[in-house]
Amino acid sequence: MSTPGTARPLTSRRAQPLSGTADIPGDKSVSHRALIFGAMAVGETVVTGLLEGEDVLDTAKAMRALGAEVRRDADGTWRINGVGTGGFSEPEDVLDHGNAGTGCRLVMGAVATHGFATTFTGDASLRARPMGRILDPLALFGARAVGRSGGRLPLTLIGTGDPVPVEYTLPMPSAQVKSAVLLAGLNAPGRTTVIEPEATRDHTERMLRGFGAELTIEDGAQGRVIALTGQPELTPCTIAVPRDPSSAAFPVVAALLVEGSDITVPGVSRNPTRDGLYRTLLEMGADIAFENEREEGGEPVADLRVRGSALRGVEVPSERAASMIDEYPVLAVAAAFAEGATVMRGVGELRVKESDRIAAMEAGLNANGVVTASTEDSLTVEGRGADGVEGGAQVATHLDHRIAMSFLVMGMASANPVLIDDARPVATSFPNFTTLMGSLGADFA
Repeated sequence: MSTPGTARPLTSRRAQPLSGTADIPGDKSVSHRALIFGAMAVGETVVTGLLEGEDVLDTAKAMRALGAEVRRDADGTWRINGVGTGGFSEPEDVLDHGNAGTGCRLVMGAVATHGFATTFTGDASLRARPMGRILDPLALFGARAVGRSGGRLPLTLIGTGDPVPVEYTLPMPSAQVKSAVLLAGLNAPGRTTVIEPEATRDHTERMLRGFGAELTIEDGAQGRVIALTGQPELTPCTIAVPRDPSSAAFPVVAALLVEGSDITVPGVSRNPTRDGLYRTLLEMGADIAFENEREEGGEPVADLRVRGSALRGVEVPSERAASMIDEYPVLAVAAAFAEGATVMRGVGELRVKESDRIAAMEAGLNANGVVTASTEDSLTVEGRGADGVEGGAQVATHLDHRIAMSFLVMGMASANPVLIDDARPVATSFPNFTTLMGSLGADFA
């Protein structure tokens, strides 16, 4: 959390069957990008359904600091009057991105090809996260960074006023790195090309096309080749942000684990680069129906009907990791209540999220009576069956919103209550989480 204060412990107790409708907040990834691309367009972009969590609000502040007009109407509609490609101005103060790795890294890309310096910082969690994977490709455009060892925040990114287009092959699957390179390429002449050997979430590509950028995507021998023609005039859009599948994961898994539950989660994104968790849960035996499938704001969405289910352990292949990287913590909780072991491979990226999520999940699961094993790139959870998780322990969240919410879900189905040490990080992505879960039948106190 970027705002200092006293930790707020929260206890989750075994719940009665869940019922009702879970109105999930807007997608965080789409919300960040809507603000940034709106700020780089000429004219007014109108956004409905924007996630108003702390992470996204910090991106809105950054866009204002860079010269765009960003305001919220009383009805929750957001309006961004952009400054055009290449039109950002040097901020007068440090950009504080709080806990938002996505917002920070995308904004770094957006300013890297502007001829001024921008200083970035964040909370204790974000300051510990590596930025070298972003800074290395941005240096190819001509940008330079000065900061702490390992490319950690606070750091100052000295943008280039004379950028060159680049061709960059991602060394690891990362939508953040891909997006930062494409954002930098917007203000570089010629064609900037990103090659990703393994496809990652494609919100940036979809939104670039929606704003009128010239973009081609081809599958080649090296992988997915994305080529962007730089220095376009982006056209403002009207964007309806779909509901966040990563946030939806928490009530969905809770309903699967609490026997007798039957809930509806409307309007959830079914973007195929984001649906790895749902494919995995179906393989585990989850009763999830996708109803009223449609398209909203250029993204496929559906209403989810979720009923309590007996789950079984599965092997999750490494090639699925990019499509569900943020959902592994809550999947690990689901796996704890399954019959048999669940093996998650290709998850090394979890080591450098808001916390070392593999270590954090193992510690919390072990404390609550669940056996785990891990390597640098894998996590195995030995399922204890629907009624076999003891609970009864306190869990350290490490200022990580997804760790916090995952163990609150665990407490809803375990024999004994589960206590998390600090619920404040939840506000970064899911401000109304405790209220919404309570409306479905959760017992948090």
